[in-house]
Amino acid sequence: MAKGDPGVSSRGRRAAPRSRKGATGDPQLVQLLTPEGERIESATGPDGTEYRVDFTDEEYRGLYRDLVLVRKLDAEATALQRQGELGLWASLLGQEAAQVGSGRALRAQDMAFPTYREHGVLYCRGIDPIMPLGLFRGVDQGGWDPNEFKFNMYTIVIGAQTLHATGYAMGVSMDGKTGTEDGEAVIAYFGDGATSQGDVNESFVWASVFNAPLVFFCQNNQYAISEPLERQTRVPLYQRAGGFGFPGVRVDGNDVLASYAVTRHALDNARLGQGPSLIEAYTYRMGAHTTSDDPTRYRIASEVEAWQAKDPIARMKAFLTKQQIADADFFADVDEQARTESVHLRERVLAMPNPEPVTMFDHVYPTGSPELDEQRAQFSRYMESFEGSAH
Repeated sequence: MAKGDPGVSSRGRRAAPRSRKGATGDPQLVQLLTPEGERIESATGPDGTEYRVDFTDEEYRGLYRDLVLVRKLDAEATALQRQGELGLWASLLGQEAAQVGSGRALRAQDMAFPTYREHGVLYCRGIDPIMPLGLFRGVDQGGWDPNEFKFNMYTIVIGAQTLHATGYAMGVSMDGKTGTEDGEAVIAYFGDGATSQGDVNESFVWASVFNAPLVFFCQNNQYAISEPLERQTRVPLYQRAGGFGFPGVRVDGNDVLASYAVTRHALDNARLGQGPSLIEAYTYRMGAHTTSDDPTRYRIASEVEAWQAKDPIARMKAFLTKQQIADADFFADVDEQARTESVHLRERVLAMPNPEPVTMFDHVYPTGSPELDEQRAQFSRYMESFEGSAH
């Protein structure tokens, strides 16, 4: 797990002696690690904020391990769906750096509100990877305790989690839990398509007006299912924040170091009482929107190939190799760990028992209700009517 803080000078042997405003060819993009694996000492955001990280060698290796494990577990889940073991799966392929970088930037007390694709953030919060697979297999509703892990349940309704996050963040402020370095902050994840939803824009208004300690983290993976980014906005998404009265920044979402630095800075500002901000993680969905989608119907192969050259894992591996932070034995060990954990995940999914249909009533209300009890009884009688029949 990476623990370094942005804003502290990086070790000289790992950082090129320069500072950039944005990334090569794109002055709007905060980048600390190029696609070729070259480290940039610092990068300056649109408001003049300077971003940098200071990690130990072990922390750099830990970030790489996170990226590889998250991708392998995600690939296993996709395979399970293709084999009929999951009803649906939303892959994060290509978005690992945005999720691992932002997930590791969260402090223990911070609360996260995900969509249905934040498997990497879930992993970083210490939640068993089996949990979302139970949800998509249809045997439970997710299974983890949001209060224990500070990670809310997956949200299927596009953009709705931003409202939940805004209300939660307003509560954090009202409870007096901001204004200090150990204060609480909240992060809400959503995609570029969700920015067209009324829920998200209403969340922007409320968070701004009430100075909520909230970071809006938009993973701009270029497509809202089949709709490209130009169908969502005429300006870069991060610039929308200015219209609501809070800062926005675009980060290279395939750069785990920059994703970490930008998110940690935004969260710390929020916890100190400086209000909300918007991060646009500029990345790419390498696979399908979900396993029910066919991306070849709306995008061309050359576009995918261009983004493959910016792969977040390949660039981190190149950096570790060039700086002699990791060797072949380390990479082989990570690959073997990923293989072992994915096999174990598959075995556990296949061993999941099918729940009794009547259990869907168990957790609707914490203390039950007369109406729910009557519905349970009616359903039980209905199911019992099939016993001993030819059905």
